[in-house]
Amino acid sequence: MVGTMPVPRAILAMARMLRHAPRLAAGLTPDDEVLLDAPDERLAPALVAAGRGDHGPAAKLLAASRESAEWENRDRYTVRLAAFARSRPEWFDLWTASSPYDPDVALVRAELAVRRGWESPARSELLRDVAPLVATAAEGNPGDPVPWRVALDHARGTGAPHEDFARLWSEAVRRSPHHYGCHTAALQYLSAAWYGSHRECFRFAELAAADALPGSLVQALPVRAALALLLDTDPGTGRAGEPPASGPVGRDRLEAAADLAIALSTAYEAGDPHPAEVRNVLTYVLVRLGRWQDALEQLRLIGPHATSFPWDRVSDDPLGQFLALRDGVRLQVASATPLRGGPGPGARKHSDTVDAHYS
Repeated sequence: MVGTMPVPRAILAMARMLRHAPRLAAGLTPDDEVLLDAPDERLAPALVAAGRGDHGPAAKLLAASRESAEWENRDRYTVRLAAFARSRPEWFDLWTASSPYDPDVALVRAELAVRRGWESPARSELLRDVAPLVATAAEGNPGDPVPWRVALDHARGTGAPHEDFARLWSEAVRRSPHHYGCHTAALQYLSAAWYGSHRECFRFAELAAADALPGSLVQALPVRAALALLLDTDPGTGRAGEPPASGPVGRDRLEAAADLAIALSTAYEAGDPHPAEVRNVLTYVLVRLGRWQDALEQLRLIGPHATSFPWDRVSDDPLGQFLALRDGVRLQVASATPLRGGPGPGARKHSDTVDAHYS
């Protein structure tokens, strides 16, 4: 009796992709509806008004965040408003002229000055010159942790020694022990790319995550540490599913970081802009770990909210990179799904083992 002839691996994978890829697009936002760094419903009107030269809504937005101690939102809004002021300064110049001693003006001015310093070839010198602006922002609202996040970014740019960094970090956590922005600034300082190491970075991230409040984005610090390590392995040509086989941090800790971030992501609604950057970072890490099904789920949860970070670390076209990656993940899941039935054992992690017969 003649047995069934084995199907070549490439043909079988192609058949699976053709069958399942269209179905796996369900739940993914259409390409033309995905936006890069889209503002939330509170920030968007302030940016539109600022574009018309009206600083009033931006001033009200930051004042409300200060008065209600919404430090996470205040940090994000400050970064976005400072970036907008850099390209369209007229509205901010009017705000500064009308309210020169406003603590919100001082905060945006400090953020803007630090960003400008960071992007200059004479970074260290320029950043030292803007130190008084950072100090003024901190003095303007003593209980606010956001100026201390700016101070931590400033310290990294000036090459501040660990003792100075520790002093700034102490001031930051005294004001808000679980502020995500301050934690990410500290994580960058402690990274191997700056003044620490991958071991130090992971240790800091894991301890902070263990101490974090339920639902806090601080729980995503380990996956950001994983991102830093994976980008450092070979940011130009690093291939999916190929994290370093050996090194300062074992794969088990990379997997645990991803699992913790997945649990955090599920605590938020699909399409929520608040955890969007965390979900984008997590997706990159999952792809590098070869966890295709998990990556596809995160892409569905991201919805229309692509973020520049981390895709701008691997491409000059972050939105194009994000959209191309979505297609790639969908095809990987499809190729690992049996021709008949649901996801197979290869859907979560890609395997080079392919069935010899149709499923």
